[in-house]
Amino acid sequence: MSHMETWGFAKGHGTHNDFVLLKDRTGSVPLTAEQVRFLCDRHGGIGADGVIRAIKAGHVPGWDGEPDLWFMDYRNADGSLAEMCGNGLRVFGRFLMEEDLVDSNELVIATRAGLRGVREMPDGRMCAQMGAVRVGPEPTWVAHDGTRYEATAVDVGNPHAVVLLGDDVDLSLLDLSHPPQFDPDVFPAGANVEFVHVNDRHDLSMRVHERGSGETLSCGTGVVATAAAQAHAIGEPSGDYAVTVPGGRLDVAYDGERAELIGPAVIVARGEVLVPDRASRRAGDPAPAEAAAAETEPGRP
Repeated sequence: MSHMETWGFAKGHGTHNDFVLLKDRTGSVPLTAEQVRFLCDRHGGIGADGVIRAIKAGHVPGWDGEPDLWFMDYRNADGSLAEMCGNGLRVFGRFLMEEDLVDSNELVIATRAGLRGVREMPDGRMCAQMGAVRVGPEPTWVAHDGTRYEATAVDVGNPHAVVLLGDDVDLSLLDLSHPPQFDPDVFPAGANVEFVHVNDRHDLSMRVHERGSGETLSCGTGVVATAAAQAHAIGEPSGDYAVTVPGGRLDVAYDGERAELIGPAVIVARGEVLVPDRASRRAGDPAPAEAAAAETEPGRP
């Protein structure tokens, strides 16, 4: 019988993009790709789009910045490392506040994409500073179910391919149970793909297929990428955008270079979970050597 460990956890979500949150100040408990997949399994584990571990930055290998900052150690549901997650950033800020791990409602958080600010707004929503947003100068493409779409490449600390759909395409009918294709020369490390319906110039609806997680009910960086792609398409250098995703609504303030993401972030449960020291692998899961490799390669949702 496999040895079991008891871990304390919290469960939270931002517009139903959900996460298991772990507290490990000194990084004393190794977190393997197998364990992440176990925690994110919606039938055999807790269930989530990803796992976020709270660890002090000074205990993160390779970190050369302020050591006492809290670091958002984010993993995709498939166990791969990730550089940035906009909904996760807001939920992580909420978690730190509710766990009394910080003494302010305005924080600087360390991530694999650099430093990011998070603050609680008067209405209870969380605002995350998403950093630099880079829109590709040339169109690219996305192919899905036999149709090839023009797309915009956007970098929000992670890669996105944004498709602004024509009115002849019903966003709700797209089958995102399998991943779209994209240009590997533009996205050598993979991409998140957003399909967008433009309701009005600053009012958008979006669905997303996230690398490492599949279709999710929301993607914060994808919402920012969507707003930036629309701003580029209509020739406006800046503006405020409302983006509706299956899990709710998010707002983006974009100045042409950087963006803020505003929306809800809630902790819904706390408890203990029994985690196998070698979480059981299902058929088709990577072998241990492959899982170890996945932990060293950024998945960047």
